[in-house]
Amino acid sequence: MMRTSCSTSEMNRRLRIATRRTKQPLRTSRWGRTRRGDEGARARPRATATVAEAGTAKETGANGVRGIVDSAATASATAVATAAAIEVSKAVRMRGVEAPDVDGERTFIAIRDLDESEAGGDERRKAVDEVGLPLVYNKDLIQKYWDKEQGALQARWAQFLGQAVPFLTKVAALGIRGGAAKIQENDAELARDARIIMQELGPTYIKLGQVLSVRPDVLPPAALEELAILQDSVKPFDTRVAIDTIERELGRPLGAVFSSISEEPVAAASLAQVYRAVRADTGETVAVKVQRPGCLETVSKDLYVLRRAAEVYQGLIERFAPQQRTDYVSLLNQWAVGFYTELDFSNEGRNQTRLKELLVEEGVTGVYVPRVHQELSTRRILVTEWVDGVKLSECEPEEIRKLISIGQEAFLTQLLQVGFFHGDPHPGNLMKMDDASKGTIALLDFGLVASVSEPEMNTMINSIIHLANRDFDALVDDFIELEILPTDCDRAVVVPLMDKALTPYIKGGGAKKYEAEIRKTYGMDGTAGFSGNVGGFQAMTQDMLTVLNQVPFSIPPSFALLGRAVVTLEGLALMGDPDYQLVMESYPWIARKIVRDGDNPESERALNSILYGGGESLRGQRLSGILNSAMGAIAQDSGRAAFLDLDADNLDVGLGESVSYVLSDDASSLRGILEDEMEKLLSLTVQSQLRQTLRSALTRALPQPPALLRGLLPAPAELPLPLLVPRLPEGVEDAEILGAIDSPVAALSAFPVTPVFEPASAVVEAVAPPLQREEEIYLIAMRKGLEDILGADMDSVLAPSNVLSVLSRVLGVELPSVGPKPAASAPSALDERVSEVWGVVGGLTEEERERLRASTNRVVSRAALGVIKRMQALIAL
Repeated sequence: MMRTSCSTSEMNRRLRIATRRTKQPLRTSRWGRTRRGDEGARARPRATATVAEAGTAKETGANGVRGIVDSAATASATAVATAAAIEVSKAVRMRGVEAPDVDGERTFIAIRDLDESEAGGDERRKAVDEVGLPLVYNKDLIQKYWDKEQGALQARWAQFLGQAVPFLTKVAALGIRGGAAKIQENDAELARDARIIMQELGPTYIKLGQVLSVRPDVLPPAALEELAILQDSVKPFDTRVAIDTIERELGRPLGAVFSSISEEPVAAASLAQVYRAVRADTGETVAVKVQRPGCLETVSKDLYVLRRAAEVYQGLIERFAPQQRTDYVSLLNQWAVGFYTELDFSNEGRNQTRLKELLVEEGVTGVYVPRVHQELSTRRILVTEWVDGVKLSECEPEEIRKLISIGQEAFLTQLLQVGFFHGDPHPGNLMKMDDASKGTIALLDFGLVASVSEPEMNTMINSIIHLANRDFDALVDDFIELEILPTDCDRAVVVPLMDKALTPYIKGGGAKKYEAEIRKTYGMDGTAGFSGNVGGFQAMTQDMLTVLNQVPFSIPPSFALLGRAVVTLEGLALMGDPDYQLVMESYPWIARKIVRDGDNPESERALNSILYGGGESLRGQRLSGILNSAMGAIAQDSGRAAFLDLDADNLDVGLGESVSYVLSDDASSLRGILEDEMEKLLSLTVQSQLRQTLRSALTRALPQPPALLRGLLPAPAELPLPLLVPRLPEGVEDAEILGAIDSPVAALSAFPVTPVFEPASAVVEAVAPPLQREEEIYLIAMRKGLEDILGADMDSVLAPSNVLSVLSRVLGVELPSVGPKPAASAPSALDERVSEVWGVVGGLTEEERERLRASTNRVVSRAALGVIKRMQALIAL
């Protein structure tokens, strides 16, 4: 075909003629741009459709009327919001936009180069690339870049609006015309449009698409399938450019580093693309990640766009919900710094190496982190060990369900055990490994890694515990500590709203089931008819207004990265299990942590809170519940619980399994609490029984004076009697004393004795004083709990002969018998239970038996020391 050319004046003349000839009205194309056509032809069918819809509404009565009212309300609200957005946007532009800044704020982002205390840290913060952008995020340097690139920034803002506004207008028009049903009818086309827009806008918006691509509870299947393309199938850049980057970064020819490299990238994502190569020196197969050219410039301009958008959104929130304290600009700042940091592949390599080491230290075997070849990695290229496998999102749902439990364990270990977690766990970064000898799941892409402090980890753990058992009053305290709620919040208002808002979430199933539960909560699920729907809507609206106007909650900016990671992981889990319960599935890991971490005061406090429920006595049901959870006996397929009932009678694991678990390294904290509890129970029981026994013995053993002389002579119990009392060393702590005692018997002979002459009544009062009211209540409660467990009367259980028999067998020492030997009789429930216990003890490993002996020895020795300490009062007399 021949090409024609013409002068500029001729071209202008032709354009004027074309403009005069074009008289047709404009109509909207797919992108919201205008094109010429017959508007009337399109309007007439729409008018007919409107009449038909009105007829349908008349036939369906209240439902149709409600639909028309909803559409009108939506249109009105859209108009108001649009006008406000335009006004706020103008104000933001007039005052200018500052670069995101996190100085002085708590941030989770793991960036070693931001630590100025390290050698050269300050220099790295000030270093810039060839266009003047900082190599490590620096607010002042980015602001300087923005100031000189104002034209480019305004062009990027216009590009953003040119793509986003027509799309959002199209979605709003569909919603006004036909509600959610109309949008759903066009979901495939909308998803394709959104994906193309994100690709055209570049890396920043592709990242958003990646997060949304794993939310089956938020988006329909067509949208998920379309957005999944953004995970690692983004349009690649030219391989020749990638090779140039590799050679420039490493300062040598490609062949000197790699003996071979794939001709095309094996994966292309938002910030980089990956090649498979073989090292020339070692022959190892590696993955070579190469940054997209000009990526840092594009992202820097996008930060301006997003910061400006955040300023507009913040202005709208301050206008329509002034009580809300969330600083959305600060949230954007955190995300912006994290995203900028992802472009520093040297920082990514350090994060990857550190997390690999931490997971190995914690014994996490199901997840594998590839080794980093640091000597071949720079800011723009990253070379790591090659891993073969398939993305988790491409596995079958049943397989995802099994694999996600492994990934969840690893993530909870990162977040709540070591405080260093992967912040971008989308399906492109999680791979089922072909080589299962290294692990089940490979974790990739460590550009965005975050760290949390130990106090923050402890508060998050408490939050999950309180969420799981719907203890919203305690959850308010957690939210205050996390700075989500202010210290002066009105609990009477907050707690009921928390119940309504969070209870549906705890039940699991993601956004769609959450919406269904909310509708059910407010009677808007259709079961109450039209009037019920109206009343429910009014109640929900009132609660929303209460939240907006009376509950000044806020989302801490540092939680931006944590929220992104959790949302992504939950979405992936929902692909394998539509009923996935994030809170309930996390609880077993929490239970294992708090029963194990005896050296962590916060974990011990959390465990005490569960076991005692705010009271003084340990609750047997709660003990069985925490054992169930720690041993993984909850949240199973059959009979999955919506919430955790801490007071339910739910010991689903066997006695032998429970005893073995308590005696393992995994239950050191729980074992310590149980030792304290058994020592207290034994001490109070001995004190009570000893008082009764001594008083009875005094009455029977001491000779009584004749009746005529009883008023003239002192009572036998008041006569001084000789007694040898062990004397404890002064100024020595109990722990040191107990450390020098090998056995309970040794406790009675390990100290020098002092002879005393005291009345028998004084001896009884010193050695076995009467129990206080609180002690009596405790003893009654514990005896009742043990009776329920053993199925026998505690008087029989605590008979001296039974107690000494048990201690003799556990401690491996011969103790003297006390009292007459009971006559032979038919086996009782107690006998059967005791036989079961001895069967369990007999089945213990040697290591478990030794721990049981050591625990029993500590309990009895501490109880004996308590008696001796009370006897010191006799020496003082």
